[in-house]
Amino acid sequence: MTIDNAPGAPLDAAALDQLFLTARTHNKWRDIPVSDDLLRQVAELSKWGPTSANASPARFVFVRSPEAKAKLGPLLSEGNRAKSLAAPATVIVAYDTEFPDKLPKLFPHVDARPWFAGNPALIEETGVRNSSLQGAYFILAARALGLDTGAMSGFDKAGVDAAFFPEGKVKSNFLINIGYGDPAGLFERLPRLDFDEYARID
Repeated sequence: MTIDNAPGAPLDAAALDQLFLTARTHNKWRDIPVSDDLLRQVAELSKWGPTSANASPARFVFVRSPEAKAKLGPLLSEGNRAKSLAAPATVIVAYDTEFPDKLPKLFPHVDARPWFAGNPALIEETGVRNSSLQGAYFILAARALGLDTGAMSGFDKAGVDAAFFPEGKVKSNFLINIGYGDPAGLFERLPRLDFDEYARID
């Protein structure tokens, strides 16, 4: 039983479909522009998802100009190149290895910088884990705002880092194509594991 207007009330079926159940990873894109303002809205919505110590290490680069696509294209795997170049934008989800410098702003009630000082392994682990979370929030934010996405690995990570983050402080994690998907390019939906194959309640 649910209570109308109660805090934490479930989303309706249409919202769950849009976010999860009928949402798909797209490979083909309709020729419909996506404005800078809408891309900004996606990023601004996604930033409210939780991260460790509110560290928010993710950094996003929207690759959309012909010049930026020309840099990215040769660094993509063959299977990802055409669909990425056709997408209105490809988002590089990366993480800032200097994210602890932002902690006084983001986690002001305690000085958390010493937690990471001199510990590059913890910085790497925190950066990768939480930028992955933030990339997932980004996908859900895009879907919530009516856009489609296609997340990808399959790129030259060192090449992307050199081309887009030459100072060496930011490291790429994965890519997301974003726009309005063409259902004609969808593959048959793949199965998922049954609950007892991936989870248990102790």
